[in-house]
Amino acid sequence: MKVGYGRTSTMEQQAGLDAQIRDLKGAGCEKIFSEQVSAVGKRPQLEAAVDFIRERDTLLVTKLDRLARSTQHLLEVADRVKAKGADLCILNLGADTSTATGKLIFTIIGAVGAFERELMLERQREGVSRAKAEGKYKGRKPTARAKAGEVATLVAEGVRPTEIARRLGIGRASVYRILDNRSGPSL
Repeated sequence: MKVGYGRTSTMEQQAGLDAQIRDLKGAGCEKIFSEQVSAVGKRPQLEAAVDFIRERDTLLVTKLDRLARSTQHLLEVADRVKAKGADLCILNLGADTSTATGKLIFTIIGAVGAFERELMLERQREGVSRAKAEGKYKGRKPTARAKAGEVATLVAEGVRPTEIARRLGIGRASVYRILDNRSGPSL
């Protein structure tokens, strides 16, 4: 059985996810797992796909960067797939682990992908440094601090920090930080 996995990092990339699903269906995938999460976070649908595959199945992805965030991660996923007696295939590269050449290609491409990511991060850091030097970079908006007034109101109403965090969609630690920075009694 051919099992597909598609991923984009954000909800704004719906068209990209739709294209992946289309390509996976076109490649004959009978079951497709997809999600819209960052590569660095937990990916429950990737885990589900790897758990789902069985001996003689093939796990397909459209592009390497949709599957792995580093060479090490690529090799870990490939090993897990292999341990289940299945193969891994990256469509745009025409590479799969059912052949010795495919295994070699996976390793080389994974290393090149990691190198490319490091270069991109380096360029990003340089750009941020330049923007800071020019006074154009302010960083991320302080979302929790922007809700300090709402936190104060809820505290005055007797709402506990955990509930405040849930209601406002901020972390509990952020609630305590806001409370520590304000004058007056805290919880």
